[in-house]
Amino acid sequence: MALSQRLELRQGQSLVMTPQLQQAIKLLQMSNIEVQAFVEQELERNPLLEHDDGRSENTSSDSDNTPDTSVQDLASALGDAGKAIERLDSLGTDLTNVYADEARADADNRPPGVTADSGWSGLRSSNTANFSGDRGGFDFEATLKKEMTLGDHLGEQLNLAFDNAADRLIARHLLGSINEAGYLAADLEQVCEQLGAALGDTERVLSVLQTFDPPGVFARNLKECLALQLIEKDRYDPAMQALIENLELLAKREFKKLGKLCGVDMEDIAAMLEEVRDLNPKPGNVFGDVVVHPVIPDVTVRQAQDGNWIVELNSETLPRVLVNNQYFATVASGTKSTQDKVYLDNCLSNATWLAKSLDQRARTILAVSREIVRQQDAFLVHGVSALKPLNLKTVADAIDMHESTVSRVTSNKYMATPRGIFELKYFFTTAIASTDGEVSHSAEAVRHRIKTMIDDEAADTVLSDDTIVEHLRRDGIELARRTVAKYRESMGIASSVQRRREKRAIAS
Repeated sequence: MALSQRLELRQGQSLVMTPQLQQAIKLLQMSNIEVQAFVEQELERNPLLEHDDGRSENTSSDSDNTPDTSVQDLASALGDAGKAIERLDSLGTDLTNVYADEARADADNRPPGVTADSGWSGLRSSNTANFSGDRGGFDFEATLKKEMTLGDHLGEQLNLAFDNAADRLIARHLLGSINEAGYLAADLEQVCEQLGAALGDTERVLSVLQTFDPPGVFARNLKECLALQLIEKDRYDPAMQALIENLELLAKREFKKLGKLCGVDMEDIAAMLEEVRDLNPKPGNVFGDVVVHPVIPDVTVRQAQDGNWIVELNSETLPRVLVNNQYFATVASGTKSTQDKVYLDNCLSNATWLAKSLDQRARTILAVSREIVRQQDAFLVHGVSALKPLNLKTVADAIDMHESTVSRVTSNKYMATPRGIFELKYFFTTAIASTDGEVSHSAEAVRHRIKTMIDDEAADTVLSDDTIVEHLRRDGIELARRTVAKYRESMGIASSVQRRREKRAIAS
């Protein structure tokens, strides 16, 4: 059989992930802080790029190439963010100074060691990108290598401790209200009012947070901080409790009076003071001087006079660039070397791509955010109990985007609302079917309703899981008994039998 050669044409389709397309995808996933750092590096590498400072004639060759001062100031502020509060000098430091500090803090109504301008404002994050100048580009691998911060450490524990969005929202809000020393600098009643949450739910969430490592975090004052650490050591007996509750006597060095209140002699008081001396009045400082950056919202939401919601991009942190085509034309006209021409063409291509990618990123974030606000309007008005079930596909279909695009947009993006700052991912919740088959309910809202029903029950009307199922069904929520039991147990609520015994014991 003879072999022969022949030429054939075949048509086919394939998807090629060009470097620019891969970069655009990663750009969509970045936070605004990461994008700013990336843009700064591109501005240094590409002579055809310049900051968009809002002027109408800023593409001319006469325009200065000085970066926008607002962006410069922000980058400087982020890079020079304040250090954590200093640790105590030594374990042998005289506790009198510490307790005197507590007394002054109480007078100022703030946690000890916190100056008037050193408290956290809103949520905190350390997910700031690292960039490698040696490689001449954005070092994505370096973003995985960052020092653990207090916020990171507590956030990991938070994700494991709470299994529903309502509790996580409250917990995240409280996490964002602690200072570098680990103290909670927020009033619980104000938190409840802002989030539309019950005080009992907020206190329950706080009690869980106060069991986190390092011991003593989320305390509201020095006494509570020390008490939490002693409880963790199983050393918070009545005598020690009396000592902690009378720290002002310790500050005054009235040891005899303190011993009388504690019911112990001076030798025991000395031993107790040694135990207290080994505690850390500022537990958050174990993470040292890691720079903590504030979470800067990508989107802001405010209510208009007609009741509708206005959704806007945070222009102060949104990086913008311009392509200086006039400069390109001037340089290109005098360039004769092929190598130089290729370099200029690449610079123009990359600059044009970056400008378009940033614009598309902004439009995509805004479109997704507007749809989330439209879907979760009830939450913004009524609070956590009104969360609607929402998934990525629903938003993607509504704005005619791919589900994976919505997923990337909601990663590391934050929305500032009248109820606080939330990550976009928070608004996606599990759906529970309704009895009429038309309106569904979020799992978090159903949990909240179950909790409210049980909180309102009396000793003679304790609700069994079956009774709760019936009440929910009458309200249009279809839920199995075992699911009710699962939700009840996840919230730390005892069975109806145990609750009845406890209520009767209290009544008697």
